[in-house]
Amino acid sequence: MFNKFLTYIAQTSDTPLGLEIDYAEGPFLFTKKGKRFVDFISGIAVSSLGHRHSKVVEAIHKQVDKHLHVMVYGEFVQQPQIDFAELLTSNLPKKLGQIYLVNSGTEATEGALKLAKKYTGRTKLIGFKNSYHGDTHGSLSVTGREVYRDPYLPLLPDVHFLAFNSSANLELIDEKTAAVIMEPIQGEGGIIPAEKEWLQKIRKRCDEAGALLIFDEIQSGFGRTGKLFAFEHYEVVPDILCIAKAMGGGMPIGGFVSSKEIFQSFKYDPPLNHVTTFGGHPVSSAAAHANLQELLSGGYLDRASDIEQKVRSKLKGKGIVEVRGMGAMLGLQLESRELTKNVVEKCFKQGILLGWTLHSNTLIRLAPPLIIEDELLNEVLDSILEAVERHS
Repeated sequence: MFNKFLTYIAQTSDTPLGLEIDYAEGPFLFTKKGKRFVDFISGIAVSSLGHRHSKVVEAIHKQVDKHLHVMVYGEFVQQPQIDFAELLTSNLPKKLGQIYLVNSGTEATEGALKLAKKYTGRTKLIGFKNSYHGDTHGSLSVTGREVYRDPYLPLLPDVHFLAFNSSANLELIDEKTAAVIMEPIQGEGGIIPAEKEWLQKIRKRCDEAGALLIFDEIQSGFGRTGKLFAFEHYEVVPDILCIAKAMGGGMPIGGFVSSKEIFQSFKYDPPLNHVTTFGGHPVSSAAAHANLQELLSGGYLDRASDIEQKVRSKLKGKGIVEVRGMGAMLGLQLESRELTKNVVEKCFKQGILLGWTLHSNTLIRLAPPLIIEDELLNEVLDSILEAVERHS
């Protein structure tokens, strides 16, 4: 099977993990060889309710028995889209009253950038150093990491990058700026939360310049930080909100949320100037609705905060620099690349899947599913701490 995987599936590295997945359930992945892994990164912040949550699966089955794709987005009235949109926007500030449904996070970013340019009639974009917004050309253009950008230059023109959590050069946000795009908590950049006062300065500067503020909450959204969305921690509301990942309970879906006034610009000069064939697929929308219902009713926001407290209280000592982040979106900073590599590999052998890439040499990303029980959570944290102590 692995040889066929290498033969027929396009590869993105020379060292794929190569786990042959048989099935997944709750916080666990099971391989063809019968080995169990604790998914402590939730499929990279996707499976926040664990794998195959019963209510999500039930909603999928019901919708499959009704219809699959019937028409390109926005032409037919489809109940799953409406149900999800109504529930989502009723839990958001009034100015975030409509959603455009797409297939993924990077598509949400692309749509948000286009919407900002169309609405303002401007072209200048502001991003932040060490940010990550996706791998398509527009998303990559506002991603502030050269390791991703350089192979694909030239990208969109008139994009400028500011330092995250720094008030220097805010004058670059001016009357030529269509939008400022940012993650309230930088994910790929190292799990770096924005400082509250600084984020409020960004909001004020955008208002003064007439620029739109776009929050990329693709990773931080849907309860992962202890709020439904991270911006709620900051008392700052964006003009456009990008969402995906945990949105569909494991099904592919994304969206960008804004006001009806701003979305009007997609209807004219010309009509249908932003379209998608499969965006808001009815099965994914049904899954997203069930997923959001469960998130809002099941005490998961409090659980995210509880997970943070337990992680911070456990992961201390030699070799550990800090734990940073919010809720169940955390980064474990270790002293060296070698230590980080050894800890991830040791835990992997013990059946614990952690997040680590060569682009974040000393950071282990921790994003456990919000359904994880204390006994399993403590077992994983003990294993991580033991691995750190053994290799420090």
